[in-house]
Amino acid sequence: MYGTKGTPNIIAEETAAHMEKSFIFALSLSFSVNCCHIPSLSVMSEGGVPGAKQHSSACERNKDPILQALSRFIPTDGPQTTCLEISSGTGQHVVHFARHFPRTIWQPSEYDETLMSSISAYVADSGLSNVRPPVGIDVTEDHGKWGHLDTTRPHSLDYIFNSNMMHITPYACTEGLFVNSGKLLKPNGLLFTYGPYATDGSITPESNRRFDAMLRHENREFGLRDLQGQLIPLAARNGLSLVETIDLPANNKLLVWKNGPV
Repeated sequence: MYGTKGTPNIIAEETAAHMEKSFIFALSLSFSVNCCHIPSLSVMSEGGVPGAKQHSSACERNKDPILQALSRFIPTDGPQTTCLEISSGTGQHVVHFARHFPRTIWQPSEYDETLMSSISAYVADSGLSNVRPPVGIDVTEDHGKWGHLDTTRPHSLDYIFNSNMMHITPYACTEGLFVNSGKLLKPNGLLFTYGPYATDGSITPESNRRFDAMLRHENREFGLRDLQGQLIPLAARNGLSLVETIDLPANNKLLVWKNGPV
């Protein structure tokens, strides 16, 4: 997760939410294409204490719109289901969703070890019984290497949720997300991805074009992923179909992918 401190003026107000998790340009950062590492910047910790809950104002802004969209697909009663969150960030999303979907067991995960204690703190403070402790996951690796039995059994998950990851990581992370989702989701299980996207080679509005240009200028492997040119073909190769596109605030979308044909 990232804070907005120091966000350039060329980024319009509606993209400030992206920058919460995406403004990594102030530091000279480098990482391997083989690991889905999203470095943390200027996320606020309670009392400035290392290991305390970290806070992202973007998560606070978008958690309810995302929740409202998810409520169309995740029931609040009936049989128990399981959702794996890839790249849980601070942990704000997972406890918020778990509180509103009590029949779903939520499994948070992170690659960035510096965020694990924040996720654990949110989970512990929530008092919820349907959120598991966070686990470490490198999404570019095959799920069989993750080492977590409850999240590595083929076709065992009802849902997978991922937000604001694709555009600020190498494309290998996006590929890993879809490859592993195709293997882990039950038949007709759903993958939810949230963030800004390109459509048919076009990015709108202008603020998102500037955002994409900045991403690509700082790291050529970053940038908004194209729905028709990249994601739909990638999904199809892994048995997933796009079944819903939901417009959300700040020019973000929630994409709903099904493990199986439309």
